[in-house]
Amino acid sequence: MNISLKNNDAVSGILKVEIEKNDYAELLDKNLHKLRQKVNMPGFRKGMVPFSIVKKLYGKHAMAEEINKLVSEKISSYIFDQNLKILGEPIPNETEQKTIDYDTDETFEFCFDLAFSPDIAVELTKEDALNYYQVKIDDEMIEKQIDSYLKNYGSYDNADKVEAEDLVKGIVTELEDGEPKDGGILIEEAVLIPFYMKDKAEQEKFIGALPDHKIVFNPYKAYEGAEAEIASFLRIDKDKVKDTKSDFAFEIKEITRYKPAEPNQELFDRIFGPDAVKDEAAFREKIKEFLAEQFAPDSESAFRKDIRAMLLKKAGEVTFAEDILKRWLLLVDNDKTTKEQVDEDYPKVAEDLTYHLVKEKLVREHDIKVEDSDVEACGKRVARSQFAQYGMLSVPDNVLENYVKDLLKKQDAVKGLVDMAINEKLSIWIKDRVTVTVQEVTAEELGEVLKEV
Repeated sequence: MNISLKNNDAVSGILKVEIEKNDYAELLDKNLHKLRQKVNMPGFRKGMVPFSIVKKLYGKHAMAEEINKLVSEKISSYIFDQNLKILGEPIPNETEQKTIDYDTDETFEFCFDLAFSPDIAVELTKEDALNYYQVKIDDEMIEKQIDSYLKNYGSYDNADKVEAEDLVKGIVTELEDGEPKDGGILIEEAVLIPFYMKDKAEQEKFIGALPDHKIVFNPYKAYEGAEAEIASFLRIDKDKVKDTKSDFAFEIKEITRYKPAEPNQELFDRIFGPDAVKDEAAFREKIKEFLAEQFAPDSESAFRKDIRAMLLKKAGEVTFAEDILKRWLLLVDNDKTTKEQVDEDYPKVAEDLTYHLVKEKLVREHDIKVEDSDVEACGKRVARSQFAQYGMLSVPDNVLENYVKDLLKKQDAVKGLVDMAINEKLSIWIKDRVTVTVQEVTAEELGEVLKEV
């Protein structure tokens, strides 16, 4: 067997693999003998079909399979041994590849195109300047968060008369000529909130009403014919709503009113855990820390966006083996991608590839390493963020650890966490090499920065 590489230019080459009969003959013979043990054919016992027949029937397919396997293995080892930095995978050459005939040929020659990773030089100094956008946590934001906590952690109490946002429970009866309709709709545990009625006159019928009062109102008018709301309230199909325009009686049985929580020790403990906060001042400070943590990922995203732009600018115009990469992209997703789509997407692919190679080089050359502990720390931050979305700010360590353990069992999740850890470490390394100016911004301004291309 002979493998040789011919460089076309700095970013592409042709890998030629020559296979002779003695490279595959013994392996082919062994495989055909193994196959013979499994062949069933009329007139012969299993495993007793003559070898010559097996070879005639399956020899061509077995030879192609064995040779392709051999070529694949040798190409992989050659690329590894020669430390070739290639992009994508070797793909069949379209000009130098000779026609292969497994019926007649005993020696074979395969030609593959390789796209090499270009060498990209990027140097960072203190003359390079970047902004770090940090959201200013002001009193208004803290008050909004406190108000949200007070509403979310409140409770329902019984009320003596109806207000617009109260939850009113009772018995609903369909009327006809002011009396209960025979066979009409009857709901014994009906629920409504007057505030959501669209017709103000119908809404006002409930305001100030007392338990055991009976109110006559028109649901169709109250909700202005909204099918989904009326069907839900009367527990009927939507297609029946247009025929249900009669008055109904609502006999009030219970009035409950939502009462926001009080900013006291019980609330502090429910949100941040027992004794984590002792008074309202500490509560506000804890909220400020929480909000800062919530905005930190967006600040990092904006910073990394600017890092990307800076590194791409420093990389300049990068030459890739465009034709080979496009053919490879088409091959790897042939079922979903067309040549036109590849051509359209290629500029973005080339940009992403340039950024990836620059990052990879910086990480390699400056020995930026990611340990298991870094990946686990990223996992915990992801877990805390997800729990926080559901208002769970104080999560026990054992719960976080179990969550991360489950996360690390998923291959895609591990890859994502490793990428996150690399990005974090590279970001820290770059902060030490360039001049970073912290700029305080509003949450809206940070959002606009993230939208910018």
